[in-house]
Amino acid sequence: MAYSSDLTDAQWSLLEPLLAHCTKRGPKHGADLRHVVDAMLYISHTGCQWRFLPEEFGPWTRIWSQFRRWSRNGTWTRVLVALHASSRIALGRKDPRPSMVVIDTHLARGASNGGVTFHNQGGPYGRTNRAKRIVCVDVTGLPLCVRVVPASTSEASAVEQILDDLVLTGADERLELVLVDRGTARSAATRLSAKFNYEVRRVGWDEPPRNEHGAKVFRPIRHAWRVEVAHGHLVRRRRLARCFENTVTSATGWLHVASISELLRALC
Repeated sequence: MAYSSDLTDAQWSLLEPLLAHCTKRGPKHGADLRHVVDAMLYISHTGCQWRFLPEEFGPWTRIWSQFRRWSRNGTWTRVLVALHASSRIALGRKDPRPSMVVIDTHLARGASNGGVTFHNQGGPYGRTNRAKRIVCVDVTGLPLCVRVVPASTSEASAVEQILDDLVLTGADERLELVLVDRGTARSAATRLSAKFNYEVRRVGWDEPPRNEHGAKVFRPIRHAWRVEVAHGHLVRRRRLARCFENTVTSATGWLHVASISELLRALC
C-alpha cells in the first residue's frame, strides 16, 4: 500500500546514492532500503509511535535500529548538506556552498514517553519543560544544518554549536556572514566572529515598527524571515508538533528527517 509520504522515484534517485554507503547493513536491506526510509517518513508526517507503524513496512524494530544508527553516526547530517548543495544549484545559485546563513531557534514543548529526558525549563518564561530546535538556512530558505538542545541552552551557545557543525561538514568554506537575532548578546557575537573568522551580525528592530497612527505593525527583517518560514514548514510534520524524544540524538534525527524531506520536495 502506497502512502502520500512515500518517496517518489525521482526523490529516491537523489537519496539512494547518499544512503547506500552509509550503512553497514546495506546489503541486508537491499532493495528494502527505500522501504525503510519510507517508514521513517511515514512516522515523521503522521507522528505515530514506533509500535503503531503499519505492518507492510515490516518489523518496527528494524526501522528503529536503522534510524538510531543513522542518527548516531552522522549520516543524516551528511545527507542534509549534500542535498542542500544540490538544491542550490537546482535553484540557480552559482556555488553549492552559501556565503551567508541565518540561524534561529524555536522552543518546542517537551512530551516525555517515560524515563529521563533532556527537556528542561527555558525560554522567556521557563515554566514548562521544552527543547530548543536550532535551524540554519541560506538565502534559499532551505535547511543547511539543524540541531536540538535543551531549552536552557543560551542563544549564543546554540549558534556556536551550529557553526561547529558547519565547520565539521565543510559547509562553511565560503561563509562570510551569519545573521542571528538579538537573543545573542553583542559580546557573544563579537567572540563568535573572532573564533570562526567570519562576521556574526545581530539583526532586529531597535523599536517595534509602527504605522502613521502609532500602532505596532509587522515588518519582516530582510533575509532573517527565511528561517522563520523554515521553522513553520518543518513543524508541519506531526512528529515535530512536540518533542516526544528522550534524547538529543533522537530529537535531532527527526529534525533531520523533516529537513531532508523539505529539500527533496524542493528538488523534485
